[in-house]
Amino acid sequence: MESKGAYYITTAIAYTSGKPHIGNVADPVLADCIARFKRMQGYDVYFQTGTDEHGKKNEQKAKAANLSPKEFVDGTSALVKEQFDLMNLSYDHFIRTTDDYHVKEVQKIFKKFYDQGDIYKSSYEGLYCDECESFLTESQLIDGKCPDCGREPRKEQEEAYFFKMSNYTQRLIDHINSHPDFIQPVSRRNEMMNNFLLPGLQDLCVTRTSIKWGIPVDFDPKHVIYVWLDALTNYITGLGYHCGGESGELFKKYWPAGLHVIGKDITRFHTIYWPIFLMALDLPLPKQVFGHPWVLMDGSKMSKSAGNVMYADDLVDIFDADAVRYYILKELPFENDGNITWDLINERTNSDLANILGNLVNRTVSMINKYFGGKVENCKIAAPEDEDLHACVSACRDKVADKMERLRTADALTEIFALFKRCNKYIDETTPWILAKDPQKGPRLSTVLYNLVDSIATGATLLFPFMPETSVAILRQLGTVPLPWELLDKTNNYPANGGKVTDTPSILFERQEMEDIIKRMEEKYANSEPAPAEDDMQKKAELHKELQGIAKIGIEDFAAVDLRVAKIIDCQPVKRAKKLLKLSLDDGTGVVRTVASGIAPWYKPEDLTGRHIIVVSNLKPATLCGVESQGMILAADSGENEVKVIFADNIPAGSKVR
Repeated sequence: MESKGAYYITTAIAYTSGKPHIGNVADPVLADCIARFKRMQGYDVYFQTGTDEHGKKNEQKAKAANLSPKEFVDGTSALVKEQFDLMNLSYDHFIRTTDDYHVKEVQKIFKKFYDQGDIYKSSYEGLYCDECESFLTESQLIDGKCPDCGREPRKEQEEAYFFKMSNYTQRLIDHINSHPDFIQPVSRRNEMMNNFLLPGLQDLCVTRTSIKWGIPVDFDPKHVIYVWLDALTNYITGLGYHCGGESGELFKKYWPAGLHVIGKDITRFHTIYWPIFLMALDLPLPKQVFGHPWVLMDGSKMSKSAGNVMYADDLVDIFDADAVRYYILKELPFENDGNITWDLINERTNSDLANILGNLVNRTVSMINKYFGGKVENCKIAAPEDEDLHACVSACRDKVADKMERLRTADALTEIFALFKRCNKYIDETTPWILAKDPQKGPRLSTVLYNLVDSIATGATLLFPFMPETSVAILRQLGTVPLPWELLDKTNNYPANGGKVTDTPSILFERQEMEDIIKRMEEKYANSEPAPAEDDMQKKAELHKELQGIAKIGIEDFAAVDLRVAKIIDCQPVKRAKKLLKLSLDDGTGVVRTVASGIAPWYKPEDLTGRHIIVVSNLKPATLCGVESQGMILAADSGENEVKVIFADNIPAGSKVR
């Protein structure tokens, strides 16, 4: 196949503060699917991912773990790569922002910006979000909180270098207006224009003096280059860009990028700051930036501190990598947030993968072995029901390509599975088991089974970018290889004579019951080790921020929290969550209040029933593993991995805590 040209695709590089959860892994899975599909179409693809390793959080965690920052990020970067590799990612380059070549180029880029007047030294006094490592203006806040993570920023003052964003604002606005597909989806584009660009950009702080772990400004070493200028430039340094010199062949071939795949929470950095940096370097802008939605767990954003995270390795242990890839790519909508729970992924695996796909392949291979000893032959005894199947096969490739061109992986998978469903319907229409009873209809039966193998082979080839291992397994059982792109809109690609399916068909996906999944996960973590030092540091950092917040709230804020004494009238474990207990409370109102609390590792239900506790009664309800939690009980983290509930047994239920 003649190459359709170079195509460079990247993910946002993962921050190395700890083990990435499945929401973090969704970004590279999506990019990998697009990269594989582009390769299938004939593009010369270069796919880059990696890790973002500098910054204050890593500096703090390394100190808590008695490690140097480099030792700490060496470990966490390896952990990120391990999770990515579990998902069978086909990246060409894994960049680390501690790589020597990246560090040197970032320093050169900074010096270039300074020399040409885009960067100047001043002092910063304003709001800073520790979680996002981002400076904010009052106008960017939403209800006083960071627009990206929802946390309250703190005031900070220090000497810093600034980038003059206003030098390029109008040029960027003009580019976005003249390239309507530059930011996807449209809602992200509108948000960037209306909330940031049109009101006017503030100059951007690009160095820190309060942080040591980072790339130093070589001509003013007390300053460390701020994380976003460091991180964003990985997209060009990883290709061999040389500031002020001759760039490498990869850069010449693949830049500008065809697509940056990022999470929606960092759209601002990739569609405003990054394009402006590129303009200042006199480089072309990437062709498209896709700010994809989040993967929520049971309707809430995943957070380690909230305890509602899922990890790729746990999911792969239960379902396998392709089932997890399928769920992410099928259930992550184009614009709105997706949702994941153990129940949902098991339901999808059982229904779509085991029933629709796995059953189709197994039935087809088994019938060919039973009726023809595994041999496949097209006797060309056609019937009217063949025409609709052939039409479905012929149209599938271009339908999938159209959806993928618009970055709609879920819709593309729907088209592929529509083909598999049509194959199942074809079996019902042609009834091979009835044809097999009449020796005179042997040629027709052979044609029917040939049509099935031929159609499934097309579907399995198209499935490869989404579920590579499954695609290979299906084609191996059919006794064939992936079809070239130019044949995927045609039928009768399977050899008309001489083809042979495997004589030992295997089950692609086993149906599972939730009870068995829960048991396996409980066994896996029955003897889990204590939290590593990095997690301990995270707890300390969170505690420090909490104490800062407590010191700053006014009496009116405290008065808004309604604390009540409540009696635990019933307590039951939550089947789908090892740490949760479902508490039924009498809070003096006459209406039973339900609270889900993560105290199961420390308390048995029988130890709690009848006890009096303190509950935050006016907390917004939240659903945790299917239980609507109508408040939060007060408990203390007493250290040594132990939580103690605060009891109030001598105080009547309903009493207000003042």
